Amino acid sequence: MGDWKAKRFWKTVDVVSGDDGFAVVLDGRPVKTPAKRPLQLPTRGLAEAVAVEWDAQEDVINPATMPATRTANAALDKVSIQHAEVAEMLAAYGDSDLLCYRAESPEELVARQAAHWDPMLAWAEATLGAPLASRTGVMHIPQAADSISVLRARTHALSDFELAAFHDLVSLSGSLVLGFAAALKARPVDELWALSRLDETWQEEQWGEDDDATALALVKREAFMHADRMFALAQVE
Repeated sequence: MGDWKAKRFWKTVDVVSGDDGFAVVLDGRPVKTPAKRPLQLPTRGLAEAVAVEWDAQEDVINPATMPATRTANAALDKVSIQHAEVAEMLAAYGDSDLLCYRAESPEELVARQAAHWDPMLAWAEATLGAPLASRTGVMHIPQAADSISVLRARTHALSDFELAAFHDLVSLSGSLVLGFAAALKARPVDELWALSRLDETWQEEQWGEDDDATALALVKREAFMHADRMFALAQVE
């Protein structure tokens, strides 16, 4: 029984609208989450992204090729029942944001961090209303309580589906500021990902690439791009 795999049993995949949003139906039967909740999506765009994945399955169902479905399942089965806890965990990144912790040396790296990260902190102050101070070294120094309160409120205000995508934007980049910058389309998503990798890129320039680290970074980059797409599709007009 250990080799048993679920196989495609449906012929048609459709998106159906209703009072609670949009459902994906297989031969007229609605898809459910692993926890048996109805897979109700907030927007047609998100529902269509999920439907495309189900329609692309051939003989054997391969969950690894269904990232939009996984994000939707996470929003319904996990985030919806612990929204406050997830939001609080992500808001905590603001007090130790990647962009705030700077190298003490060498001068070239210090200058590069300032040139690329300072504008994002300025954006956070102007757009999010949350000024954050940079500091050198690795010792934690709390940020201003008012700024953290603003960032916390913004994070808690996200919907379940937005928060599911936002989780990956923040955790993969290590930055609440970059997460919000992606969500609000402050810069192209590939530029934001590059900002999150500034220190690693510097190390690669000095010492060369590590094949395993490069492969892992590519996986994380793809996940970051996917999260950005899911956040956009979750926007209810």
